[in-house]
Amino acid sequence: MDSRHSAYKNLEKKIKEKTAIVGVVGLGYVGLPLAVELGHAGFSVLGLDISKKKVKLVSAGKSDIDDVSDQRVKKLVKSRKLKASSNFSLLKQADCVCVCVPTPLSKTKDPDVSYILSAFSQVKKYLHRGQLVILESTTYPGTTEELIRPMLEETRLKAGRDFFLAFSPERVDPGNPQYNIKNTPRVVGGTTSLCTRIARLFYEQTIVKVVPVSSTQSAEMVKLLENTFRSVNIGLVNEVALMCDRLKIDAWEIIDAADSKPFGFMKFYPGPGLGGHCIPIDPHYLSWKLKSLNYYARFIELAGDINSRMPEYVTDRVNLALNQKGKSLKGSNILVLGAAYKRDISDVRESPALDVMRLMEQRGAKVTYNDPFVPEVIMDGHSLKSRKLSLRMLKTADCVVILTDHSLYDYPWIVKNSQLIFDARNATRMVKNKKKIVKL
Repeated sequence: MDSRHSAYKNLEKKIKEKTAIVGVVGLGYVGLPLAVELGHAGFSVLGLDISKKKVKLVSAGKSDIDDVSDQRVKKLVKSRKLKASSNFSLLKQADCVCVCVPTPLSKTKDPDVSYILSAFSQVKKYLHRGQLVILESTTYPGTTEELIRPMLEETRLKAGRDFFLAFSPERVDPGNPQYNIKNTPRVVGGTTSLCTRIARLFYEQTIVKVVPVSSTQSAEMVKLLENTFRSVNIGLVNEVALMCDRLKIDAWEIIDAADSKPFGFMKFYPGPGLGGHCIPIDPHYLSWKLKSLNYYARFIELAGDINSRMPEYVTDRVNLALNQKGKSLKGSNILVLGAAYKRDISDVRESPALDVMRLMEQRGAKVTYNDPFVPEVIMDGHSLKSRKLSLRMLKTADCVVILTDHSLYDYPWIVKNSQLIFDARNATRMVKNKKKIVKL
């Protein structure tokens, strides 16, 4: 048996027997749920993060991620199936390493892979024969093959022979009650066929269905297609909302009626803009990569332009609604409901609600907000704290602006006691009294 197959067989045995030690680098929205799922499946997990605060939190058996309960973390920490640390030398013990670090955009909307490179500089230090290394962070096609593989092979260990390298994009949807890590199919592509095979085996221990693709580039492209699809379609319905406003018809009625067609149509809804880490950011990774190949991704750029303008459009519409009541946005008391980027979660990453609040403040409005999931937000160097929703707050607000349609809100009560409502999410669709409501 050659060294390649020897390394493979040894790792295969450890994975199947759940004796493999797994290192998860990054304990954020992707890494912590993965670490918990792996620990629950029977693996011993080393959770590594540069944040001392995060390590302390997890070590105390607590979670700051909506979809991961304190109880699950505490159980794994207590049973020693999950250990959190900032000591990356622990990677020497790991048989498998999953890198789950942020991949933001720079101010010029170029990919910022500094977190990936920093994480892999640590992985490289402790890379050893027979180790499986997987990147889960969303990035542009070619990252694993062009950046990560050469870096790791500087150790003189070869991918596919001495260690195994793969890419498998995370598919986390915060707040989704139906789909989680375990029942969401996982795409995986390796730098060689053996890399793909062992990475597939690894994920099959915790995930119901694993879909192998031909390369790391293909796996990287899959994630970008998924989120570009959403970005472009959301851009389309946002433009439909702008059209319907000009035509004086109800965009929400049009979309729901079109959705009655059982084929050839998929429903998307307009809103105040795009939020979350993935959809506003990932398509720009693809666009940037294609520019280097002298190709302009027109759909991506157009959708990005439309979606990025929605917070300003919402602000203009609130101003117009106030004007029709004989008021101006400047000096008005504005109560915003919802700061998170989507319903029933605490995540404010790239939240359009923050952009709308910022724009209204810049135009002289007195902005307060309530969000049962978000106690505080930081805007332009100052903080705003969520205020308890009260009858007095509703009655004294010149306009209540619904930017996140949390299910905890009592919308009939909100409408009844408000002077004016601007509803950017169609949250008040079941309320009978429509006279006070202006919809996106």
